[in-house]
Amino acid sequence: MSAPAARAAALERYEAVIGIEVHCQVRTASKMFCACAVPPPDAAPNTHTCPVCLALPGTLPTINRAAVEHVLTTGLAIGASVPPATRWDRKNYFYPDLPKGYQISQYDLPLAANGSLTVETSEGPVTIGITRAHLEEDTAKLIHAAAPDGRRVSLVDFNRAGVPLMEIVTEPDVRSAEQARRYAEELRLLLRAIDVSDAEMENGQLRVEANVSLRPRGTGPFGTRVEVKNMNSIRAVERAIDFEIERQAAALDGGEPLRQETRGWDDAAGATYVMRVKESSDDYRYFPEPDLPPLVIDAAWLAALRAALPELPAARRARYRALGLPAYDAAVLVNDEGMRVAFEAILAAGPGLPPKEVANLVTGDYGRALNETAERTASGLAGRADAASLAHVLGEVVAGRLSRANAKEVVAEHVVGGRPAAAVIAERGFAQISDADAVGRIVDAVLAANPAAVADVRAGRSQALGFLVGQAMKASRGQANAAVVQAAVRERLGRGGDG
Repeated sequence: MSAPAARAAALERYEAVIGIEVHCQVRTASKMFCACAVPPPDAAPNTHTCPVCLALPGTLPTINRAAVEHVLTTGLAIGASVPPATRWDRKNYFYPDLPKGYQISQYDLPLAANGSLTVETSEGPVTIGITRAHLEEDTAKLIHAAAPDGRRVSLVDFNRAGVPLMEIVTEPDVRSAEQARRYAEELRLLLRAIDVSDAEMENGQLRVEANVSLRPRGTGPFGTRVEVKNMNSIRAVERAIDFEIERQAAALDGGEPLRQETRGWDDAAGATYVMRVKESSDDYRYFPEPDLPPLVIDAAWLAALRAALPELPAARRARYRALGLPAYDAAVLVNDEGMRVAFEAILAAGPGLPPKEVANLVTGDYGRALNETAERTASGLAGRADAASLAHVLGEVVAGRLSRANAKEVVAEHVVGGRPAAAVIAERGFAQISDADAVGRIVDAVLAANPAAVADVRAGRSQALGFLVGQAMKASRGQANAAVVQAAVRERLGRGGDG
């Protein structure tokens, strides 16, 4: 039985109960409790440390205000409640990547609680409850390598120790691997939209973990929970959960007891593996952090953060749909910051332009140019583009004065060189040919030069018709109105046409 078939069969008997934990590095200049700069991904090991983040005796932490504001902003964006005051807690465990022997985190009083996020899935919208979003310090990084003499060694890089980390924990509301992937995608998009984090999984700025269990359909109690880690891409999140659902279903069907454990994901093997037996919160011996005072969340502070919230992705998609865009187009624009900026700018520069035509230009001709240049203008557009020129190009197309084929060339030259679109159109003589007589002369010449294709059309081979239309467009250097060309070809080769 194939993997998808096995998974479908398993989900007929069992219901997956999944909770998602996301650790997100928030965007700050310095670490959570000290003045060390947050290291770039390519920093040399142990070059961004100080006595505080190395936990040397006698050092005391101080709170990073920007990090706190990022978590509060996230809470507001997911509709969570924010307490009037919060505090810090010590999470105690021993591991080489934890210099103090404990982690400063939050337990009883997180900065945000009881929020939600709605995601679109193949089965329709699904709302996932978010239990909490709290702030903590990241650990150091362990590097397992081979020494020059061949021995296996573990090295510790303390650059990451103390970097501000937001943990976002859902309710066990997720019921499939697809829902988990959609949640991770939507949360990443939200975090970027509110400027809290770059959320790049490849750089470790976003780490997704899943708690997966199965229960027989129609029953209430949860099954044995397994935590899955080391999922290094959004696609891996879906693959790992799908595998774990199949693995657990096979174990339950075979009478094999499941245990609460932590498993890693091996992307190359496409399978999870045992890492350790899962701890419970009691094992961490949480207690209030004595070196930091409670943090009071002033109402005016919270109001200022709420007022500064930008338009959120879900609201932006809804606004684009209200403009007449299909759901797919709205999602593409919202998911790509470069395209979104261009769409908004061109709409503003050409207020009479149809939004659907603007979206087509942005996701088509402009999108190709966007992919070919990493440069951006001051307005955020690609290369040397300006919204007025792009609006002019589209206006000429909509008015029938510029063919779409020629528009593609104009957009490409404008983005790369920055020349005004009107000047490019004039210099290249790109005025669209819509006059029926002028187009007819071009078509007559093409038909005369391609008697075999003409015969094919008359014999009922419709693909030859497209060939002749393409030849006529080529003969006009793309300037002929494609609809007029096609009408002329059909007229000459249709019933009563003499070719």
